[in-house]
Amino acid sequence: MKVKNMTFKEGQEFKVRIKPDGDSDSFAINIGHDPENIAMHFNPRFDCNGETNTIVFNSLSGGHWGDEHREGNFPFVRGEECKFHINFNNEQFYIKLPDGSMMNFPNRLGDVKYKYFNVSGAARIVGIKIK
Repeated sequence: MKVKNMTFKEGQEFKVRIKPDGDSDSFAINIGHDPENIAMHFNPRFDCNGETNTIVFNSLSGGHWGDEHREGNFPFVRGEECKFHINFNNEQFYIKLPDGSMMNFPNRLGDVKYKYFNVSGAARIVGIKIK
C-alpha cells in the first residue's frame, strides 16, 4: 500500500497501527522520497530468509541498498494489531516500538522532509496519523 500526498517532516510524530497477518513471514514500512530513495526501510521478520523474530533496517539510495542493521528486540505477534511511533531529524530516525522500547536508525539520506510512504508484505494498515 502506498500513501500519496502526505508529507512527514522533522519534528513531527508519525503514528502507525498495523496488523500482521496470522501467517505473516514479514512486513516492511518504507519512508523516503520515492521507491529508489528510501531513508528508512523497517522490516520486522517473523520467519523470513532464515531469520526469525528480527527487525531489519536499511536505506536505499539511487536504487542501491546500504548495510543492513539488525535488532533482536521483537515485540510483534502474528495476527495482533500493534502501534508504534516514528520521528526523525536530519541525523536519526527514532522508533518507539509497541512494547515502549526505543530504537534508532541513521537518516542516511540526511533530509528533513519525506513524501513517500509504503507498506508491503503480509500486514494491513489499521491507521496512520502525523502530528
